Amino acid sequence: MSWRRLCGVAAAAMTGPRPVVLSGPSGAGKSTLLKMLLKDYGNVFGFSVSHTTRQPRVGEVNGKEYHFVTREQMQKEVDAGKFIEHAEFSGNMYGTRAAVQAVQARNQICILDIDLQGVKNIKKTDLKPIYISVQTPSIEVLEKRLRERQTESEESLQKRLNAARVDMELSNEPGLFDLIIINNDLQKAYSELKEILAEEIQKVQESKKS
Repeated sequence: MSWRRLCGVAAAAMTGPRPVVLSGPSGAGKSTLLKMLLKDYGNVFGFSVSHTTRQPRVGEVNGKEYHFVTREQMQKEVDAGKFIEHAEFSGNMYGTRAAVQAVQARNQICILDIDLQGVKNIKKTDLKPIYISVQTPSIEVLEKRLRERQTESEESLQKRLNAARVDMELSNEPGLFDLIIINNDLQKAYSELKEILAEEIQKVQESKKS
C-alpha cells in the first residue's frame, strides 16, 4: 500500500478502457512496477490519490502519495457513503473515493491499488477490471525488503508481515485474480504485467491517434 490507490469506482455500469485492480502486500513491489509502467505509458493511465489516517512518512507529501486526514474526518466521509472501498490496516484507515468514470472519460486506464478487502468490495460492483496480485517468493524475502526500507517500527513491521501471510494465502483463492505475479525478478514481473495489460494499452494508444 506504498503507492496510491488509483481511481475509485461507482457501482454503475462502466464504459471506456477496462480498469485494473492491483493488489498485494506492502513490499511486494507494486510501487516499483507501477513507476515502470507510468514511465513507459504515462498518458495511458489516470489516477487519483487515496485517503489514509496514518501519519506521513519522511518525504511523503499530502495530496501526492496520499491525502492524510484524521480518523474523525475519514469516518465521517465513510458514513456519508463517499468511499467506494475502505479498509483498516495496522490501526490506520485507507480508502478510495474518486470516480473511475472521470478517468475513462479522458480515455485512460484506471488502476486501483487496493488490499484484499478492497478487491472483494470491487467484486460486488459492476466494474469488470483485470485483477492482478503481486506477491514475493516468500515471507522471508518480504521481511528482508521491509527491513531494508527502514520506515517501520518493529511492531508495525510484524503487523505487515502477519497481514502479508494472510494475503499470500488468500490470494490463491480460485477466481479471485486473473494473474498472480511472483516478483522474484523485476524485469520478468514487469513483462508479465505488460503482457496482461497489452490489449487495453493498445486500445487506448490507437484511440488517442484517431
